[in-house]
Amino acid sequence: MLHRMERSCDPATIQLLKNYVSPSDTVAAIESIVDEIRCPFVVIDVTTGCLCDETERMRIFKADPRFKELVSSMTKKVDKTVIRPVVERFFGYVMFSHAWQGKEPSFQDVKQVNSVWDLPDTPLNKKLRVFCQETRRLGYNWAWSDTCCIDKSPSATLNLSQSLTSMYKWYANSAATLVFLAGVAHPSKPGDLTHSLWMTRAWTLQELLSPNVIFFYDSEWKPYLGDIGTNHKQSPRIMQELADAIKIPPGTIVTFSPDDLGVREKLRLASTRNAKFDEDVAYSLIGIFKSDIRPHYGEGADALGHLLEEIVSRIGEVTVLAWSGKPSSYNSCLPSSISVYNQTPYNPPSLEGEEMESCIMKLRDKLPRKEVWTIYNKIHGLPPARFATRRLHLPCIVFSVRSLEKPSGGNDKLYRARVSGLGQVEFTTTDQLSLNGTQQFVFAHPWINHIRGPNGGVTWGDDLESDPDSHLDAVAPTLLRYLFRRSAVPAPQVDSYTRALEMIARLGQPFNALLLVQQSNDTYKRIAADREIVVSGLGTNVISKNIRVQVLEIL
Repeated sequence: MLHRMERSCDPATIQLLKNYVSPSDTVAAIESIVDEIRCPFVVIDVTTGCLCDETERMRIFKADPRFKELVSSMTKKVDKTVIRPVVERFFGYVMFSHAWQGKEPSFQDVKQVNSVWDLPDTPLNKKLRVFCQETRRLGYNWAWSDTCCIDKSPSATLNLSQSLTSMYKWYANSAATLVFLAGVAHPSKPGDLTHSLWMTRAWTLQELLSPNVIFFYDSEWKPYLGDIGTNHKQSPRIMQELADAIKIPPGTIVTFSPDDLGVREKLRLASTRNAKFDEDVAYSLIGIFKSDIRPHYGEGADALGHLLEEIVSRIGEVTVLAWSGKPSSYNSCLPSSISVYNQTPYNPPSLEGEEMESCIMKLRDKLPRKEVWTIYNKIHGLPPARFATRRLHLPCIVFSVRSLEKPSGGNDKLYRARVSGLGQVEFTTTDQLSLNGTQQFVFAHPWINHIRGPNGGVTWGDDLESDPDSHLDAVAPTLLRYLFRRSAVPAPQVDSYTRALEMIARLGQPFNALLLVQQSNDTYKRIAADREIVVSGLGTNVISKNIRVQVLEIL
């Protein structure tokens, strides 16, 4: 059609037509930006009090003067830099964070009366209404509450699952999150926040960490500590109170990202919090761990097993195995409760400086070069840990138990084992273990990443050419020289043999051992100990025959 018009128009008109932007082009650009904004599926329109889905919100926006002005103003060019702030402001939403106090207003309750303003006059309905009023006072159109913005009926399980997996991002992308501290009296005083019920709930951990803007309110909906600032995450006093309570830096709370903390630290943060349903212990951590598990209420405590399994399988992270207490029915190497991660696991002192040099000197004198590379290659060749059908395939160094006895002294939980390569090891467990040799026990050293060290073991260099015993010698130096020549960067002078000795020195340190009992089908189960089993390690008496590496299949 444009070609036909060009034939009948003068050049100036033709140029104008080419530069013309139709309203449909602008509308398409607006809709694409709306799609980019990660909004909750259902929110409350704080003007009408009605629940609105994405389609209804878009309909309301298209009837708004701001939408019409955007469309009419763009006749020559679709300028997304102009569109985006208008769209983000209109669709900006406020999230609610609170501890449930009983029968909160549900999705069905609001649908039945059509508006939150028409709900019966009860304290919990009033809480929801005041939240909406505060959202409106802050200048936003939309409010989200976990009480009534998620359909939790049996027919809406998919919606519930999608909401739970998206919730972390909804809080992170919100214009603000309002925290209601029902048990904090007015006027509030320092310490009230960290001693509140809100601080004990599983879901509120992500509701604290993920938002960029947060406001705390006491029981009378007055700002916590009277702080009327524009963002309580910018309040040094409030952030320091929280940091002291949960033991992470204030800056981490202010600008939290899931990558800011390690696996063990995240589990520690979650370990002191409680949930009404067993599943919520795991589901509330989906965003914090960037997890792909799919919520399915009814699986109970297995939900925690699924989360820990994914952590191990996705990144080979075995620090989740460092605990003492009761095992999970999901897998014997996993705990039955997240509370065990409030324990501080044994961490061997880092070998460095003069201490490391001393160990290396002793190892150089005691171990032939061939023995060093034999030990190194055994450990270097171990694959990452993984799960399959609830079975943990755990790469580790295995030490066989030669004999087991119960020392006299009246402690029925105490056992003493003689272990190949480790000598005598004592431990306590409530399990009744066989002393007559009918059961085969092993101690496992699964902390392979620690042994390999910060560089994952040896950084190969040219000096390996002089060591024909290493199967990597033939390729590593040549490949490295080629890569460094290609990048025009001088090859680093790395003493790879010393790096290998450093790894063996770490192998000789004391470690937290797992006690396993062999099953009839060549699988294993973990024996739950009352406290960590820390063994003395091999010291500098490391010989390759005592280093039996294996991938054990643990039920």
